[in-house]
Amino acid sequence: MDFVKIAVSATAPNLDALVDPRFGRAPYFIIVDPDSMQFETMENSSASAPGGTGISVAQAIVGKGVQVVLTGSCGPNAYEVLSAAGVQIITGVSGTVRDAVLSFKQGKPASTSAPDVPPHFGMGGGFGKDRGRGMGGFGMHGGVSMSGVVFQPPSEEEGLRQLKGQAEALKQQLSEINRRIDEITSED
Repeated sequence: MDFVKIAVSATAPNLDALVDPRFGRAPYFIIVDPDSMQFETMENSSASAPGGTGISVAQAIVGKGVQVVLTGSCGPNAYEVLSAAGVQIITGVSGTVRDAVLSFKQGKPASTSAPDVPPHFGMGGGFGKDRGRGMGGFGMHGGVSMSGVVFQPPSEEEGLRQLKGQAEALKQQLSEINRRIDEITSED
């Protein structure tokens, strides 16, 4: 069997980090060999860019020779880039990076057949009534993204699960920030 590379969106640069629910805005991607569990970390330099993050991150992932992406959610632009390159995309993933990879090895998650969030989802717009008006007016128009991919909003249960995943990721990020602040102030 060929060497498989799995990229997991992550809140921190290690296997024990939580899976970040946002593909394009994840601060890190952990690229893992599921057989040996050896990994490399890819910092997402596009995470705070005003736009185009999903596309640029997807291109970087493809450039790393990744065959599978595990993430919480994936928008239509990133989905198109990854799909066109033959990358298998699995969304709805939560827990730690290590657990996500182990679950994948056991065949638990199934591939995603379409993007599961609208464009600019990670920007904080979410699923409010004004969906599609942010970021210069691009986004959802009658259920079809500007890229032509039909988007079906998640069920209420799925939306709640995604929000809980985002809240957990933010808690971990805050904890890491506070740990780093303590570390810096104790050096003084």
